[in-house]
This record gives sequence, structure tokens and C-alpha cells, in this order.
Amino acid sequence: MKSHSYLESETEIKNFQPTKDQIAILTAGIVSAEIIDERWDGKTYYLKAKITADPQDVIKSIGVLRHDRQKTKELEETRKKADEALREVERLKKELNIAKAGKTEQDRYNKAVNKLRAAEWVEKGWSLVGTSKWQEAIESFTKAIQLEPTYVSAYAGRGAAYLYLKDYQQVIKDLDRAIGINPSGNAILYVARGQAHLRLGNHRQAIRDYDKAIKLDPKDSQFWATRGSAYSTLKDYQQAIKDYDKAIKLYSKDAETYAGRGDVYYDLGEYQQAIKDYDKAIELDPKDAQTLRERTRAYEQLEGCRQAIKDLDEHIGQNPKDGLGYRIRALAYRGLGDRRHALEDYKIAARLGDGEAQDYLRSQGVGW
Repeated sequence: MKSHSYLESETEIKNFQPTKDQIAILTAGIVSAEIIDERWDGKTYYLKAKITADPQDVIKSIGVLRHDRQKTKELEETRKKADEALREVERLKKELNIAKAGKTEQDRYNKAVNKLRAAEWVEKGWSLVGTSKWQEAIESFTKAIQLEPTYVSAYAGRGAAYLYLKDYQQVIKDLDRAIGINPSGNAILYVARGQAHLRLGNHRQAIRDYDKAIKLDPKDSQFWATRGSAYSTLKDYQQAIKDYDKAIKLYSKDAETYAGRGDVYYDLGEYQQAIKDYDKAIELDPKDAQTLRERTRAYEQLEGCRQAIKDLDEHIGQNPKDGLGYRIRALAYRGLGDRRHALEDYKIAARLGDGEAQDYLRSQGVGW
């Protein structure tokens, strides 16, 4: 029985040089043997299958899957599971050749075949995810689950398809099941469930899932960046920056991570620092129009800060006891990235009784 097919092609995909084995994994389900009929009567094994391939689907699948580690990892694990099931089928077939095929042996054999069929449906499901055929993918994963109810990758795949369809409640249901079967398995399952919680407004639950993913795989930069984005949504900007810093330390070539940290600095009013991050993001991804727009906004705010400082210099000269004036000027200095002058103004504002200035200095561990 052959459960997989290889694709040999001269198609070139920019910046991606897949090996034969990688192509086999990425195209599994698109180029595969579909079992139409199989029978075992204790003496003879009969298998009928159909092999199909759509070159455009293959190209699209590789193009999508190479950017999605969850899909490729799940496919690799499914390949391993299918190979194990295939070996079990072959072993049982030999046993049945030697011994008289009783009900127990036949049941064991049927169970092994079901596992193999489930693996085929999972591979097909992931390939359909890779070509954006969400509903068909869901149907494939559901067939796998019917054959093998404890198949983690089938629940993970169906959850991924539901995530694209924005059916977040169903995502959580499927990933709860997958994680329940193997809590310390794939860290990406926690990230995906966290994304569903985030879309439903369950921010704290999302962060708990990201915490778990980071605990399982602390060297994955994207997990830190994803949690940083969640903290940013909660306006916990200091924690967001810490997470983005860690992500960049682990991997310094991701444009989205710099852009995300730039957004946090922008929200903090630290426009100079935001521009530095936007500069780096644009250097890594010059075609990112959103980051270009955000950098333009930051430059506009920066010019506003410079003008504000000029105006506030005059105001404070005439009203030296106005704590609010000093705090606003401190914000303008922060926008320019001038931390020294900002702290000086915060301290004066705090001494003059400005409560927000005092709170800010406390958060920084600075006295006045």
C-alpha cells in the first residue's frame, strides 16, 4: 500500500528551495492516493485508489504552507503517524496470513486501516487549508475524526480552518479537545486558541494561552511578539515592550515585530523611538504600506512636539508654578526621545502636586 506520492517539478518558488521530502509533505493530499475501496478476506488484500494532482493547487499550497509553521509541523507529524499506521497494517496482514483470521484479528486490522485512512484525510485537510478551501478542509478533518476520535492533528486542522472562517467559538471547542488529548504537545495550539480568545475579547484568557505556549517553547520569537500584541491591546505598554524586546532578541529580521513595537511607542507618545522601529520594519519590508503610513503620522506628531515645546517654554516662563504645563512639556520631550529633559519636567510637575506626573515616576521607579 502506498499512502503518499512525490511531486517532481521544475516550478521555481522565489527564496524557497524545497527538498523532495519537503515537497511530499507540503503537497500531501493534493498529490496523494485516495482510497476508493479496500478489502481483506483473510487470504487476499485488495486496494483500489485514485491519484490526482492540480499543479496550480500544488504551487499555491507550497506558497502558503512555507509561511505557516503550524501546517508544516502538523503535516510532518501526520506523515509520521501515517507511516506508523502503514507499518502496523503490514504487520497485521502478515499475522493474518499465518493465523486463521478471527474476529479479534480482523478488528485489530480494521482499526489499523482506519488510522491510516484518518491520516490520509488529515493530510488532505491541511492541503485544502493551504489552498484556502476552508469548508472542504473542515469536511476532511471531520472524516478523520470520525475514523480516529483522538487524532490531535485533525482537531488542530479543523480549528485552523474555523479560525480563517472567524468561527471563534468552534475554534476554541476544537482546540480544547486537541489540547485535552495532549496538553504538552504542540505549543502553536495554545497560540491559535489564544488568537480565538483575543478575537472574542477574552484578552486575559488569550494571554494565559500565550503564557503556556512560551513555557512550552520559549525560543519561538513569534510567541513573544504575539503576547506583546495582546498586552498592547490591554494598554499594558511596558509589558508589551518587554515581550517585543525578547522577540527581537530571538529573531531580529521580522518586520512585523518592529512595527508592533513601533505602534506601542507611538501610543506612549514616544514618537522618536517609534520612528526608529518603523524605519527598521520598512528596511525589512519596504512594501508595507501600513507601516509607511504610521511612520508619516509619527513624523507629524514629532513636529507637533517641537512646536509644543516652544509654546510651553513661553507658558512656563510666565507660569512657573503650573505643574500641568511641565507635565505636558515632559510628554513632548518624550515624543522627541529626550528622556533626560522629560524626567526633569516630570519631577518638577510632581513636586508641584501633579498626580499623573507622580504616578508616572512611580511606575518608572524614579523619585522626585
